[in-house]
Amino acid sequence: MGMSKYVASTGIIGVLLSGLSLLRGSDEQQLTWRVALSWASWALTLALSIGMILDIRKASRGGTVDDDSPIAGKEHKYRATEA
Repeated sequence: MGMSKYVASTGIIGVLLSGLSLLRGSDEQQLTWRVALSWASWALTLALSIGMILDIRKASRGGTVDDDSPIAGKEHKYRATEA
């Protein structure tokens, strides 16, 4: 399974597709505050997606996540069950 389950998550797919869309649109536009704000928003979304992946990985290995994480208190759902 490895990293493929993280790379194929909807958050990362959405970030990659929106980044591709921003790149395609940036050819025709000059840098304005709206374009800069779009890139800043994309960077924040990327950071949040990576943070969620790290939290899920930590929880699946038996660790606890920070209280501000969306999965805080639900770590048991991500732990691997032994067969």
